[in-house]
Amino acid sequence: MASSVETLEFQAETRQLLRLVIHSIYSNKDIFLRELISNASDALDKLRLASLTDAGLTENGTADLHISLEVDKDARTLTVRDNGIGMTRDDLVELIGTIAKSGTASLLEKIRESKDAATAESLIGQFGVGFYSAFMVADKVTVHTRRAGTDSGTQWESDGEGSYTIQAANDLPVGTSVTLHLKPADSEDGLADYLSESKIRQIVKRYSDFIRWPIRMATDRTDADGEATSDLDTLNSMKALWARPRTEVTEDEYNEFYQQISHDWLPPAETIHMRAEGTFEYEALLFIPVQAPFDLYSRESKSGVQLYVKRVFIMDDCEALMPNYLRFVKGVVDAHDLSLNVSRELLQHDRQIQGVRRRLVKKVLGALKDMQAKDAESYTKVWAQFGRALKEGLLEDTDNTEALLELVSAASTHDPEKTTTLREYVERMKDGQDTIYYLTGETRAMVENSPHMEAFAAKGYEVLILTDPIDEVWVDQVPAFDGHRLQSIAKGQVDLDDTADDETETDADKAQREQDFAALLPWLTTTLSDHIKQVRLSSRLTTSAACIVGDAHDVTPTLEKMYRAMGQQMPTVKRILELNPTHPLITALRTAHHADGDAPALTEVAELIYGSALLAEGGDLPDPARFTRLLTDHLTRTL
Repeated sequence: MASSVETLEFQAETRQLLRLVIHSIYSNKDIFLRELISNASDALDKLRLASLTDAGLTENGTADLHISLEVDKDARTLTVRDNGIGMTRDDLVELIGTIAKSGTASLLEKIRESKDAATAESLIGQFGVGFYSAFMVADKVTVHTRRAGTDSGTQWESDGEGSYTIQAANDLPVGTSVTLHLKPADSEDGLADYLSESKIRQIVKRYSDFIRWPIRMATDRTDADGEATSDLDTLNSMKALWARPRTEVTEDEYNEFYQQISHDWLPPAETIHMRAEGTFEYEALLFIPVQAPFDLYSRESKSGVQLYVKRVFIMDDCEALMPNYLRFVKGVVDAHDLSLNVSRELLQHDRQIQGVRRRLVKKVLGALKDMQAKDAESYTKVWAQFGRALKEGLLEDTDNTEALLELVSAASTHDPEKTTTLREYVERMKDGQDTIYYLTGETRAMVENSPHMEAFAAKGYEVLILTDPIDEVWVDQVPAFDGHRLQSIAKGQVDLDDTADDETETDADKAQREQDFAALLPWLTTTLSDHIKQVRLSSRLTTSAACIVGDAHDVTPTLEKMYRAMGQQMPTVKRILELNPTHPLITALRTAHHADGDAPALTEVAELIYGSALLAEGGDLPDPARFTRLLTDHLTRTL
């Protein structure tokens, strides 16, 4: 005797939600299959869990729990079938016919107001209604299901317009099948041919490859004799390495997986496998490469971390999980408690995700620190590739400044080839020295030959040689390391006499020297006032006649150029000209000025001294043609 068919109306809010899902929410229609496979996987998980306490729920055990995809090209149907927990009639009405959660009206209002499809999609995901995405690609959806532990099944059917039918169904196996009566393919509307084996394989590979249960599909083949055969293929790999204990994963498996997600043919420099349990559970499998991708420092460069939810792929390049300065880190994070439709915007403001991000960052920085301590050679190579990116973290991530400073590796005057860490620099500091000295420049050779370096070299002080453009920025943002102030030897006053080992001038000698130059210094300051704000005697020069320095908090010329190149208006910063009081040129200038301070030739000498100091530090002359003419004239008069 045929069972009676009931026709029921969708809840009012559900009808509105259906229209939004079908017509405006999902930008990518392919994800309908991801949603249905995820629901099937959840049903299998629930059956397996329930069977642990009630073995009678399973008729054939749990040895072959799986998901099947069945294609009928003649009927134009695609069926997603599982042998999981199944549903009762009441389950169907509650889970599909209504939205049994509070705030539905508010949800719909937010969706209508949202101009961002991704945000609207995330709101849908919060209510767990991914099943409705089936109506994007199907004119009609039929569900057959039987709850484990019951004898009778139920059929549910709807065209998604406003009502659905429900009736009892006999002789159904335990589990659920969802049959989609597909709409015709329409490329303009984003409807692919979802009966195509290659399209189905592509969707499963992208979104559901790591689902723990096998996803099977019968595929037609033609053998060597031309006979048609049908094979049952498993479409997903099920190899979610991050879900397995580290002791059960081989290095070859890690390397193979890394190459799969990164498209890098070299094995990673470091593998980080972690699991977090508690209020927010997740697993992570991260890799630190050995070489930088070609676009690491381009604007288009993106994070290399993928987000999964219960082994279902959600998105590539999840910026919310990894800060920009660690964009070179590759890997996956599999969260257990997120919606499948969570958006990038929602992730940015999710407190739990922010907590995951903090732990991942500390784990990556800790792994780099361990590599630095245990395998210095490998760390040196990694720093050479990614050091510039890591130094960006000193500008972006104040919470991890100390950890990042421990990782900094830089060239220094201590060794012509090997780099040094800040920790090693501090351990080598001279007795009484409390400052970490550095000098920035375009190349090592330019820095080493800078006049600013002379006194430090003469007295044996180590100086860090910083040649990355970003070095100009972060050294101003970081006041100290381990209690030791960072100081540019091209800025402020430098007095090494207090900690020098050699004999120094007496106070009387200094006073006499100041008196000797009392007239020259203000005259030079006035003469060169268009270019500098002060002329003073230097304690940092031993062989050069002059150098140019900035005040302690002045913007460096290189940084000034960088800001202007980025379109920022920067006021011109006048700097300080320092003179070597023992240099023959400076003493001769002092003598000539004392004899005839108004001589025009002295003004030209002053310009030449300033221009030479500017060239010595790699600066740009304000008037190269005038400098060349003055230099030529003075050379001519000496011959």
